Amino acid sequence: MDHCRTLFFFLCLLASKDRVESGRPHPLGCLEFPLTPLLSSLKKVHHLEQMLLNTSFCGHNLTLQTRSIQSLVFKLTCDFPGLSLSSSMLEHSHQARTPHAMQFPAELTQNACRTSWPAELRLICIYFFSAHFFQDDSNSSLLNNYVLGAQLDHRHVSNLQEPINISFWHNKSLEGYSLTCVFWKEGDSQLPQGAWSPEGCRTEQPSPVQVLCRCYHLTYFAVLMQLSSAPIPAQLQVPLQYISLVGCSVSIVASLLTILLHVSSRKQSEPITPRIHVNLHASVLLLNVTFLLSSTLAVPAAPGPLCTALAATLHYVLLSCLTWMAIEGFNLYLLLGRVYNVYIRRYMLKLCALGWGFPGFLVLLLLIGKSSVYGPYVIPLYNSQENSTGFQNMSICWVCSPVVHSVLVMGYSGLTSLFNLVVLAWALHILHRLRVREKVLSSWACRDTVTVLGLTMLLGTTWTLAFFSFGIFLPTQLFLFTIFNSLYGFFLFLWSCSQRCYSAAEREALSSSQVTH
Repeated sequence: MDHCRTLFFFLCLLASKDRVESGRPHPLGCLEFPLTPLLSSLKKVHHLEQMLLNTSFCGHNLTLQTRSIQSLVFKLTCDFPGLSLSSSMLEHSHQARTPHAMQFPAELTQNACRTSWPAELRLICIYFFSAHFFQDDSNSSLLNNYVLGAQLDHRHVSNLQEPINISFWHNKSLEGYSLTCVFWKEGDSQLPQGAWSPEGCRTEQPSPVQVLCRCYHLTYFAVLMQLSSAPIPAQLQVPLQYISLVGCSVSIVASLLTILLHVSSRKQSEPITPRIHVNLHASVLLLNVTFLLSSTLAVPAAPGPLCTALAATLHYVLLSCLTWMAIEGFNLYLLLGRVYNVYIRRYMLKLCALGWGFPGFLVLLLLIGKSSVYGPYVIPLYNSQENSTGFQNMSICWVCSPVVHSVLVMGYSGLTSLFNLVVLAWALHILHRLRVREKVLSSWACRDTVTVLGLTMLLGTTWTLAFFSFGIFLPTQLFLFTIFNSLYGFFLFLWSCSQRCYSAAEREALSSSQVTH
């Protein structure tokens, strides 16, 4: 009983920083406990864990609670059948508090009992109804300000086959917010304060008022609330995924076929332009393959390093693809704008260093500086149901840092698109001037249309659709962007085929004229 009194006293010390909601003071509310730095707060949390693990009590469980902290201790054996906890089961629970629940699988004790056969295992659950002890650098907002945690003895429990289900209910309007299940990742040399991380957790919303977290390890869990400027309607998820899968698959086949045709017909004195096209096809091929893998493997069961590697690879091939689009624009400028032949020593080698090496250098710097910029990226989806709005999330291995995304994704693609749009407008002006000079506008109209469409796709100007993802443009933009850019490799294949046919027709016309003369 002395242990229980000590624990209750310690709980009250932790909770005494919060003001009592009712007019009647808490029995130990007069104990003023000053706010302390985060490191000291976490030390108190760990001290509470040790006290709960080491305390002695009669019966199979112990419950201690204050207004802002609830703690439960359970004695388990190796034949543990599983355990479901609900806030409604707690004695003297405050009815004004929104409910929560935790469900533990029978697998929880298997690893501990496989190595040894302990007489007793102890499971502790601690519920914090204040986020004071778990503040990160961003002062993240948590749903209900709830943090639910659990620990099994002094053991580290992770990589479970069956998830631990943590349910949070709420009575808030979450329109404009994305919800992500996260766990508290304690600090290290790079993040001394610690941070919330979504690794190893899957977010579901069975109803508009419930968030279900399926996590595969034991620690402290919460639901992170983030403002979402343009959440995607959940009804569009299936058709967009289907379009992406079909489009990327077709582009992969088309790009691979183009590369094989180039290799089979390659000559020693081959011009530079076809080589640039092939490198662009190679980058598009890698981009489509990596995109399909990163969206498929962004699941909680996947190891964190694998998702980080896929995200970094996807970022690299995207930057490489954008760089080769810019190289296509620069090469088009040299072909049309320079009257005299321009000789650049080791031109193709320098282009490859720029197209493949420069993006790799940028991504490598990010990995060395802070590898946490890559990982599971949560895409919020909203689903309107009657008078409420429910949210669910899907994940992809991608850039997690907003700053890196703004500078090295949107900024990089914006500069590339702007440069290629200027080159395209200038090329169309040159083309129009040539046709006016030749005075054969009508007979060349069809060929000029094909040329314009081909140059538009070659220079990747359809990527500018990414900058129209707001307001009423969002649904239309999503479909147009997905269709055009998932089939980008196929469109490049059609352009390559048209250029081959045009070159063959020119050679045939030239040989016919030589025979006639």
